[in-house]
Amino acid sequence: MPTLNWIGKEKVINHHQDVPFKVLEQQYIFNTDKESENKIIHGDNLEALKALLPEYEGKIKCIYIDPPYNTGNESWVYNDNVNHPKIKKWLGQVVGKESEDLTRHDKWLCMMYPRLKLLHRLLSKDGSIFISLDEIETTNLRLIMNEIFGEANFIAQLILLCNPKGRSQDKYFSTNHEYITVYSKSQKPKESFSIIKDEALIEKEYKLVDENGRYRLLELRNTHREFSRQNRPNLFYPFYINSKTGRVSTEKDEAFSIEVTPLWPDGFEGCWTWGQELSEKDNHLLIATNTKGKWKIFRKSYATNSDGENVKKKPFTIWQDPLFYTEKGQIVFGSIFTGLNKNDFPQPKSVDLVKEILLTATESNDIILDSFAGSGTTAHAVLNLNKQDDGTRKFILIEMEDYAETITAERVKRVINGYADKEGTGGSFNYYELGQPLFIGDNSEYINESVGIEKIRQYIWYSETRTAYTSPDKKTKNPSYLGKKDETAYYFIYKKDELTTLDYETLATIEIKAGQYVLYADNCLLPREFMLKNNIVFKKIPRDITRF
Repeated sequence: MPTLNWIGKEKVINHHQDVPFKVLEQQYIFNTDKESENKIIHGDNLEALKALLPEYEGKIKCIYIDPPYNTGNESWVYNDNVNHPKIKKWLGQVVGKESEDLTRHDKWLCMMYPRLKLLHRLLSKDGSIFISLDEIETTNLRLIMNEIFGEANFIAQLILLCNPKGRSQDKYFSTNHEYITVYSKSQKPKESFSIIKDEALIEKEYKLVDENGRYRLLELRNTHREFSRQNRPNLFYPFYINSKTGRVSTEKDEAFSIEVTPLWPDGFEGCWTWGQELSEKDNHLLIATNTKGKWKIFRKSYATNSDGENVKKKPFTIWQDPLFYTEKGQIVFGSIFTGLNKNDFPQPKSVDLVKEILLTATESNDIILDSFAGSGTTAHAVLNLNKQDDGTRKFILIEMEDYAETITAERVKRVINGYADKEGTGGSFNYYELGQPLFIGDNSEYINESVGIEKIRQYIWYSETRTAYTSPDKKTKNPSYLGKKDETAYYFIYKKDELTTLDYETLATIEIKAGQYVLYADNCLLPREFMLKNNIVFKKIPRDITRF
């Protein structure tokens, strides 16, 4: 597989592991008296993504991001603290245009690579990621996505008609489209992204009606010439037609006497789309018609499935619905923030565009992440869709700019409560600032006690189990008990400003029965033989705490 090299690559491919783990500090809860499952986070998105790992690794069903396009007009600044002399020179500098900044693509790749690595970890096994870009960086994106997500997990390169008038400043062709690159975490079933057909499309495509409902006729002969009797011999067999009724059979008799095979008009031996066994099993769906003396066999395709739901369709790779145009996003944004000039936030994405992505990639209770949240369009789409189908989708937004609260969060508040002539969607969210690092010191050798014991316990549990921490049940009164997973009980024996010791007295306080015990403390006085015999694993604080 071809790979891409650029300045600083050797330092950024593992930079996500060097990023300090910071805690999330909740600032407020909007529109509910209890914790909300929706989150808006203000802070550097690389650090924020890492902060999400303990609770959300492997749980995000759909990621949609709209990162910098690297046009040279966006004033984005490279700020990742990577230990590389050339990269350090980039810090705090605005990335320039093609003719002004010969390392602009290197900077963009160095910015994106570690973020994509963390996004990959957050994505669920059956999840997918959608990335909006234009022609400037899409080719580079495909190459690094192949490295991180795997070439086999490429799903589609969607073409989005976003500006039907085109860009008048373009030199040769007036660009009127962008791309949405789609990858999955792992191989997905064939119809994973199919969406339910709406009633308007049903009426347009399924014009015939019988006692079983609306249907259409699809030719049974495979209309792709690359499939033939030669390479699909099992799909070449004769049908016999009853000329009076139009019924068909795979067996010939007096009533079914007209033989039909899947021949093309020029005599080319094609093949059917159904095997003989299926044709016999679902024979009631087959019908023959005669046009100008030529018999053709069709199958009935109904508009609803066995559960009475409308059938699904595969989305096309060209998206050109006027609702998806960029100007639609501008209009909605302007109706929410009537006092702002459109140049203050020039190109917010269309809510309907993101909603269409969610329809193709999520179910009604999935989690959606946007780590380049901008004006908050993704949350708007989630809330609209939940109101439309009574869903319980959850959103997580990350925005590093100072407008995270005044624009991003404020937009979500207005969508929830209602704006202009739009009724509120309802909903809630927690608002966070990125807090302090969990480890301090030149080599992160000390625990930062100021973050609070609960945040430390959450981290320890996640580092051991790779699952989200929940407070243990009340079967034990031992404050050091973290929980039990896979017959292993975990204890974090820790006191602020005081050394803790694992000894026989400490063991006497352990009430939970387990096959193995993992115990953290500052010191251990238990004999090695005793610990081996009783399946006790001692881990020294802070030396043996996993950093990730």
